[in-house]
Formats: sequence, C-alpha cells, structure tokens
Amino acid sequence: MLADVEVVATYKLHNLSRTRLESIFHRLFGAAQLDLTIDDRFGNPVKPREWFLVPLHVIDEAVESIRDGSITDFAYDPQTARLVR
Repeated sequence: MLADVEVVATYKLHNLSRTRLESIFHRLFGAAQLDLTIDDRFGNPVKPREWFLVPLHVIDEAVESIRDGSITDFAYDPQTARLVR
C-alpha cells in the first residue's frame, strides 16, 4: 500500500470479473482480515481492507477451487489455517 511489494505468486483465471474475484476473497478470508490502521503519505489514517493473514498454500487451494467452481463449498478457518467444507 505504501511500500514496495514482493510478488510471491501469480495466477491466471479466465471468465471471472475482478470485482467478483475480490468479493470471493473477501467472503472467504474475511475472518483473517487484519484489523489495523496506518497513516497514508499525507498523514491520514487508513484502514486497509485487502490485507489478510493467510498462508500461500491456502491461497493456492482457493484459486484451484475457484477454477473448478467448488469455492462456494469452502470457508477459511483461521485457527487451523485451512479451507474447510
């Protein structure tokens, strides 16, 4: 958000709008959303909504479930750091 990032994975998904994909990730990983406020470059407080504490392998699983259409069968359990049915 206010710093450089390191790209650790990229994915290609077809026939899915960006807003729909963002909605899926927010629903799925909402329980792991970071609750913090930081100052932007002007000193204004900002509460990021796109920051989640989720292991990369779980994101990989979620993307595969989006591809095969089964993502609606899953929820993310932050206690076990797993997708569960």
